[in-house]
Amino acid sequence: MSGDSIGAGRIVTVFGGSGFVGRYVVRALARDGWRVRIACRRPDLAFYLQPLGRPGQIAAVQANIRNPASVEAALVGADAIVNLVGILAQSGAQKFSAVQSLGARAIAQAAKQVKISNVVHISALGANAHSSSSYARSKTEGEQAILENCPSAVILRPSVIFGVEDEFFNRFGAMARFFPVIPIVGGDTKFQPIYVGDVAEAVARALSGKAKPGVTYEIGGPEIKSFKSLIEYVLQITERKRKILNLGFLTGKFVAFLMQALTTLSLGLFPKILRMTPDQVELLKVDNIVSDSAKSEGRTLLELNIQPQSFETIAPTYLYRYRKTGQYQAQRLGA
Repeated sequence: MSGDSIGAGRIVTVFGGSGFVGRYVVRALARDGWRVRIACRRPDLAFYLQPLGRPGQIAAVQANIRNPASVEAALVGADAIVNLVGILAQSGAQKFSAVQSLGARAIAQAAKQVKISNVVHISALGANAHSSSSYARSKTEGEQAILENCPSAVILRPSVIFGVEDEFFNRFGAMARFFPVIPIVGGDTKFQPIYVGDVAEAVARALSGKAKPGVTYEIGGPEIKSFKSLIEYVLQITERKRKILNLGFLTGKFVAFLMQALTTLSLGLFPKILRMTPDQVELLKVDNIVSDSAKSEGRTLLELNIQPQSFETIAPTYLYRYRKTGQYQAQRLGA
C-alpha cells in the first residue's frame, strides 16, 4: 500500500495504543501515512513507539477512558479513531463494565460530538449479551455503545491473539519451563489463533475504507485447534515433557476462586502465569472461533483481502527461548 495516499497526514487517535496489539496497529497506521496520536493513561510509557514512524508522526497524549473530558481532548483535530482498550481480568477500578462498556461509550459519545465517523473498535469473538461471563457481556455492551453513536463504525472480533509479546503461548511456554504439570480448563474448547500483525492490518484496511461500514467482522487464523492441542504444540516446540491436567469446569472454577483469593491476599505478588479467574472459566465453556454466519455473510479476514498467517509459522520464533538451552538447543560443542 502507498502510505501517503491513505492516511495522507490525517490524524488518527488510537486509544490503548501502547499495549501489545497497539504497537502493531501504530506501525501499520504510520506506514499508511496517518499521523498517529496514542491516547493512554501513561504517555511516558509510549515513547518507545515513536521510531515506528517518521519524526513527529507519532505522539502520545494522556487520556483515561473513565474520564470523558480527557477522551474529548484526545480527539481534538482528529479524523479517525481506533479503540483497542480492553482487559482480561478485573483489578481495582479497572472493571469490565468501566473499561469495556462505559469506556467504549465515552469514546463513542465523544466521537459523535466532534462528528468523527471513521471508527474501528476491537472487541472479541467471545462477545455475547447472554453469556455467563461478565467479560463477554461487557464486550457486547461496548459494541452496542459504539454502533449507537457511530453507526458507520467497523467492529473487529478477533479470536485469541498471538505474537512475540503475547500472553497466551508465552504463558504456557513459561509454565512448561517451571512446572511438571500444566493444569488447564476446557481442554476441548476450540480456538482460532490470529497473528497480531493480521489484526493490525485489518484495522488499517478498515480505516482506509476497505471494510463495510457498520459491520462486525469475526477474524481468526487459518487453523482451528482445541485448547489442549495448543498446549501440546507448545510442549512440542519447547521440547518439554509435561503432563497436561485437563480440569472439569466445576473443579476449574473452584481452583480459579482459590487463585483469585491468593492474588488478592498477596497484593498482586502471586505469579501472573498461574492466575485464573472464575470469569475466564466461564469464557472457556464456549468455542472461540469464527461463526458460519460470518463466513457466509462475508464478515471475515478474507473479505478484507488478508490471508491470515499460521501460528505454526510464527510462534516457534519466540517459543524457542523456553527450551532448556534456548534457541541454541540444537548446537553442540565441536559439531
